[in-house]
Amino acid sequence: MDSVFESDAEALWQDALDLLVEQHISEPLAAMLRSCTPKSLEDGTLTITTSMRLVQKTVLKNSSTIENCLSQAAFENIALEVELDDSKPRQAPQQAAPEPQRDDDLWDHLPQREPEVRKNPLVEPVTDNDSRLTFERFIQGDENVFAYQAALQVAEGVNKQAYNPLFIYGKSGLGKTHLLRAIQNYIAQNDPSRLCVYKDASTFMSEYVSAMQNRDRGDFKALETNYHGIDVLIIDDIQTFLNKTSTITFFFDLFNYLSSAGKQIVLAADRSPAQLGMGKSGFDERITSRLGSGFSISIQVPSYELKLLLIQAFYTRQKEDALVTHIPYMDGTIDGDSLKFMAEHAGSNIRDIEGFVQSCLIMASRREKDGEQLTHEDIMRIADEKWPMSKKQVTVAQIQRLVETYYDVSHIDLIGDKRNKELMEPRHIAIWLSRELTDSTLADIGKRFGGRSHATIKHSISWVEKQKKEDKTFYDQITRIHDTIVEST
Repeated sequence: MDSVFESDAEALWQDALDLLVEQHISEPLAAMLRSCTPKSLEDGTLTITTSMRLVQKTVLKNSSTIENCLSQAAFENIALEVELDDSKPRQAPQQAAPEPQRDDDLWDHLPQREPEVRKNPLVEPVTDNDSRLTFERFIQGDENVFAYQAALQVAEGVNKQAYNPLFIYGKSGLGKTHLLRAIQNYIAQNDPSRLCVYKDASTFMSEYVSAMQNRDRGDFKALETNYHGIDVLIIDDIQTFLNKTSTITFFFDLFNYLSSAGKQIVLAADRSPAQLGMGKSGFDERITSRLGSGFSISIQVPSYELKLLLIQAFYTRQKEDALVTHIPYMDGTIDGDSLKFMAEHAGSNIRDIEGFVQSCLIMASRREKDGEQLTHEDIMRIADEKWPMSKKQVTVAQIQRLVETYYDVSHIDLIGDKRNKELMEPRHIAIWLSRELTDSTLADIGKRFGGRSHATIKHSISWVEKQKKEDKTFYDQITRIHDTIVEST
């Protein structure tokens, strides 16, 4: 490729990305676009490449929006082509060099050298429970497949520059920890020469505090040295660092050191980097810009299709595991129609879904012992016990307080007349939630939101419904707020 074309292609692509970000495209789409590589700019066509089919499919689906920004940046019409580049070889796990062949019979009796693995006290053995969290056992759907592929590339040591740091976010119980542990397990199994450390944020913070308390005897220096010696750092639930100034400073210094040394960093949180910077207690811009400087991708709440895949997989695995370990009352049969019914009535937390399947399987086993079958009524009773939303009493005031906290807006602004975007979105969402979670009429809701009319309240509800269908990131966000309200009631 001509170097001039390459330079022009890169410059145009970066300008177009800036314009797209200004248009507030979704973070998953922005992450996908940043992972693409501009290849050439020839005859009014910009060609970019990607190694992932999902990226190619998603970018092409949004090609009209992207081409519009390309044309704005180039001051002429520019078409977009997206090529799939599967020529990049995946790095094989590092292996010790083979010993040379010898004819001497004594060679067979000499002790063989084991591959040398560096020791670091931060690298802990994987527990039996965590060892089950592998890529093979991760159930993929449209809501999580891109995060899965990014995590797998990190585990394989592929495309380090584009995926460093890798930041995975989403509400609790959607599989973030599974992917982080899968990276750890993959490296431990296939490439133990790479020192990989997994820490949840609470443990990371506790170890730091303990080291600082014993700083005089060298504990802090030892902790810092050990972290500097690793190759892959994985930290889960980093939102726990909010308001922990000293821990944040230590983490930020460690982040910068590992990044400059070309080491891999993987982080997970319940919010995006930008959302972690919202509010008076949020991270400052210096932190959030670094957190989002690599590849940020969300895991979204499961759709009906993914819930069905999860339920089918959990059902099969639980029966197989029970057979091997001789667990009683786990040998029942749940037919396909009942599995679909379970998916229709399951919540969004994957850990809860797994427990839901287990309860249904136990019930099915007991029914069969009595010569009966699992019924839809049985499934509904178990679902109501697992997700008793109908029994929750939620008020408009509770919804307003939570939305105000989430978006860092005042109550006066939320119910007031200001119409800037920073206030309109939380106002629409609070109104929609009030309709969803309370028995209030549209007129009652209007009174609680500054005396708004029936038509205005209907407009807010319609706006949210439209955004939910068109923007999966928005859908994930509003579902997280919805579930937080219900769970805290």
